[in-house]
Amino acid sequence: MTPRKKLQGLVAATITPMTPDGQINLSVIHQYVDYLVSEQNVKNVFVNGTTGEGLSLSIQERKQLAEEWICQGKDKLDHVIIHVGALSLPESQELARHAAAIDASGIAVIAPFFFKPTNKDELIAFLQKVASEAPAVPFYYYHIPHLTGVTIHVEELLDGIKERIPTFQGVKFSDTDLLDLAQCINKNESEQFAFLYGVDEQLLSALAIGANGAVGSTYNYLGRKTNQMLQAFAKPDLALARKYQFLTGEFLNFGIKLGFGVAQTKAVMTFVSGIPMGPPRFPLVSASEEFIVKAKAKLDSIVWPDGD
Repeated sequence: MTPRKKLQGLVAATITPMTPDGQINLSVIHQYVDYLVSEQNVKNVFVNGTTGEGLSLSIQERKQLAEEWICQGKDKLDHVIIHVGALSLPESQELARHAAAIDASGIAVIAPFFFKPTNKDELIAFLQKVASEAPAVPFYYYHIPHLTGVTIHVEELLDGIKERIPTFQGVKFSDTDLLDLAQCINKNESEQFAFLYGVDEQLLSALAIGANGAVGSTYNYLGRKTNQMLQAFAKPDLALARKYQFLTGEFLNFGIKLGFGVAQTKAVMTFVSGIPMGPPRFPLVSASEEFIVKAKAKLDSIVWPDGD
């Protein structure tokens, strides 16, 4: 994956396949890579994040998954970004060193969320201590305040961050605060940073204010449709772009009303791709059969603008 291309467009937040007894299932990653590339036209992945249940996995499991994605993605994927965030600084540093050793395209770090940083300086100090363990690897901050409870604005974080973290390349921005995102993009006049939006049902709004791309779970199974939305936006054909966004939102809104999370994402990916994603890890529990039947029927009922 060298030389590295600029990170932009769609990035699939990968699911961690598991066996029925709850062990990680590395054997299907090669099929997963081929599916993303050939069926969804998605060539970037974000491994061991929220969708991938990264913080429910052991350090060894996270390393094994990172290695497998790097191995299977060689000459097929443009970017394999490894999430190395953890509550323990030494563990996060260990994962960062490992990601560097296996030639990851980049690393990302979530804010620690039990003992939390309370201000910009504390958060940057934590991120810097992780990033410095992989001094040649592009570094991304993973901003997801509704899960971490760390509400420090990214706009504030950007001031002086390149001096503290020379490898800083951008943000996975998983928040609905589009004002904060807009201020970040406004400050990014030289376009040196990537801002990748992480709320799939609002992607078009983020694109309108200058987001470079997106990281999300739906791009595992709606990547091709979302790529068509990106193409429509670029033309620009805003009416067509809105149609794709509205239909994606229609499916997600339906799913959310039934209870939509990591377990349900695994179920949807399984019936769409045919690749067994298995159950989630406890305390999450598998999607109900009722959810699977209703979600499949809903997705099958959607008439996309391309007629599919």
